[in-house]
Amino acid sequence: MDSVNFGVLIPIIVYFIAIFAVGFYSMKFVNKARYSNNKNNEFMDEYMTGGRGLGGFVLAMTLVTTYLSAGSFIGGPGTAYTEGLAWVFLAMAQMPTGYFTLAVLGKKFAIISRKINAVTITDFLRERYKSDIVVIITSISIVVFFIAAMAAQWVGAARLLQGSVGLDYNTALTAFGITVIVHTVIGGFRAVTLSDTIQGVIMTIATILIFITTVIAGGGVENIVQNMAMINPGMITPFGVTEGKMTILWVTSFWILVGFAVVGIPSVSQRAMSYKDTKSLHQGIKYGTVVSMILLLGMHLVGAFGSTLVIGIESGDLVIPTLTTKLFPSVLAGILLAGPLASIMSTVDSQLLVASGSIVNDIIVNYIKPSLKDNSRKIGKISIIATALIGIAIYIVAINPPDLIVWLNLYANAGIIATFLWPIILGLYWKRANDKGAIVSIISGIGSYILFSYVWPRPFGTHTIVLPLLISLVLFIIVSKFTKAPEDEVIELFWGIYHK
Repeated sequence: MDSVNFGVLIPIIVYFIAIFAVGFYSMKFVNKARYSNNKNNEFMDEYMTGGRGLGGFVLAMTLVTTYLSAGSFIGGPGTAYTEGLAWVFLAMAQMPTGYFTLAVLGKKFAIISRKINAVTITDFLRERYKSDIVVIITSISIVVFFIAAMAAQWVGAARLLQGSVGLDYNTALTAFGITVIVHTVIGGFRAVTLSDTIQGVIMTIATILIFITTVIAGGGVENIVQNMAMINPGMITPFGVTEGKMTILWVTSFWILVGFAVVGIPSVSQRAMSYKDTKSLHQGIKYGTVVSMILLLGMHLVGAFGSTLVIGIESGDLVIPTLTTKLFPSVLAGILLAGPLASIMSTVDSQLLVASGSIVNDIIVNYIKPSLKDNSRKIGKISIIATALIGIAIYIVAINPPDLIVWLNLYANAGIIATFLWPIILGLYWKRANDKGAIVSIISGIGSYILFSYVWPRPFGTHTIVLPLLISLVLFIIVSKFTKAPEDEVIELFWGIYHK
């Protein structure tokens, strides 16, 4: 333990304790719902949506922190370290993520979710398409892709602790894993959103302080940019250092993946069924956009500027922890490094909850033990066990991640988006959308993305995700048009009128 930097470690331990405290605070709400005699499954409503009571600020923070993960605080700045300001510009495509999610889904999504008592995205799809196949495919997609994504995030968190604190990798992974599992298991969605709010504040303050200190250490923005140009002129152009990588068409189309299509990620879109009222929705849009701008612009600029301050590191991914420990006293560095750690934790706890909900609410309750539907106590027990088991499985995988997990993680976000984007949006706004169209859309979207990744990674110069999403959209529309329309009862439930 001689190599451990206790000055950095102690603030991180305090942060972990605070997250535990949030979990135990939220546990009383979970237990109240679990032991309720209410027959409308009050437990799942509390455990998966926090009783649908998110205010505007909490909504904004949980939405932003759920989406902005290790990629935005470690990988993104790491790429900006090597590619320069071009990657900063590219990263800003994510800024309106919260706006698009809440604006596209809007009040209608929240109203319908309450009307049909949906506590997961799959609940919504089941009522809309009345198809067991849709439910099973989407549930399996969530579990497979999210486990891969979470394993990679846990590895990232352990590497962050290992690099900045000096902990052994397995020790760091264990500490992070226990914190995530315990606070998610005992507190559910309420614990996740409250910790997301704390984490969002930490992330924002850390970003501002690290950015300001980096600019001062570099002698001002103008001096830093001049030094970047001396390192490589490509670092201050819109096209980056790697020739032919960041074309105008590719950068523009990248927005589809990290901007608009984020609506299709369940852990993000589920926030749109959990807010309190219209005022909270509007506040969430405003706060979320501002916070996203600060976090994305600040951290990616730090990564790019860091190329003039940190020379010779093994990987660009280490630029944020290296800069932080170099520019700040140990204790303050530990506080600030809680920011990147928070970004990872706020993503994985949300994904863990969604994966658990898919197994318990969407598969076990619907198909294996339907008799549990009105038994909050038993559902509560099963949900807690399932969440813990998934967390333990991810921990085991992350100790020595196999090639399969690494491979799946490359497709995790794209696979989730291909699964959910069009079934959610068309299901919400197009009366003719049906189960056959949804099934074909999901299969064609995932399949074509994997195929193009190998044989045509930049179709017509665009990002790989663009053409698969267009193919899946066109097939959804064609198949829905030429197969049986949804039942009148479904149209009345979702639109209040019979389909003619």
